[in-house]
Amino acid sequence: MLNQTFVTEFILQGFSTARELQILHFMVFFFLYLVTMVGNIIIIITVAQSNNLHNPMYFFLAILSSIDFCFISATVPKSMGNSLVNSNVISFTGCVTQVFLVVSCATSEIFLLTVMAYDRYVAICHPLKYKLIMNWNVCLHIILIVLVFGVINGAFHAANTFHLDFCSSHIIKQYFCDIPQLLKISCTNTEINEKITFGLVLSIGSFCFLFVSISYWCIFSAVFKIQSTQGQYKVFSTCVPHLTVFCLFVFTVMFSYMRPKALFSPSLDLLSAVLYTILPPLMNPIIYSLRNTEIQMSLRKMQKKYFRFHVLS
Repeated sequence: MLNQTFVTEFILQGFSTARELQILHFMVFFFLYLVTMVGNIIIIITVAQSNNLHNPMYFFLAILSSIDFCFISATVPKSMGNSLVNSNVISFTGCVTQVFLVVSCATSEIFLLTVMAYDRYVAICHPLKYKLIMNWNVCLHIILIVLVFGVINGAFHAANTFHLDFCSSHIIKQYFCDIPQLLKISCTNTEINEKITFGLVLSIGSFCFLFVSISYWCIFSAVFKIQSTQGQYKVFSTCVPHLTVFCLFVFTVMFSYMRPKALFSPSLDLLSAVLYTILPPLMNPIIYSLRNTEIQMSLRKMQKKYFRFHVLS
């Protein structure tokens, strides 16, 4: 069905239009974006440069940082740019691109975090078979499947959302093109779209949560059988950061897309969007660098090597 009125652009109204608050919004988002970029780049470089981190667990972590890099870059730079030039406009193509990238990255991230739980399960519960099960060929195929599924899901949601009629309504009460907000401003009956979005988010979220829960139930059952306190600490130092990151991401995404309509409000919508698009990419490198001893040791070695090089030169 053809659109009754073809919308060429949307207006993003997530934040205040007061100039002083726009500058504040730019400064806050710039700081968060910079910290996120630096943190994730450090993780990627650390894994790439440290031979002791060349194993599936840290390979997945580097891919996670790469996804987070793309995830936050899909929304925050545009929002910062709009605030800086005092404009809230985003083109129709730009809006489609944002929906595609946000859903693709979110889908890839949740499945990658699920795979990382399985990787920890194999490493701890079946250590003798670990290299056979999680060999590099398997890891590369897993990453390929995760990314392809993310792209397919992103393309599906973009097509499912933008085949709707938007008529004259083009004001999005969000800081980026968010699917729930786009469904609200459509002049088409969106009941089927809402059910599809709800069903997919519920299915993916529930499957991943169940899979991770079973993996960690097996892991913790095995850990408590370990007599050595040092051995238990080593396992917890690698598992707790991942479990924290997973829960943070899953619950913020599911809250954003599945909360009851009675809880919908502009301020809560904005908060939930920030929680799942900015907080996970920001917190992931912080959580892993603070809780993971091998990452900390590799970072210290890189710092010593860097300073030694500059002193000698």
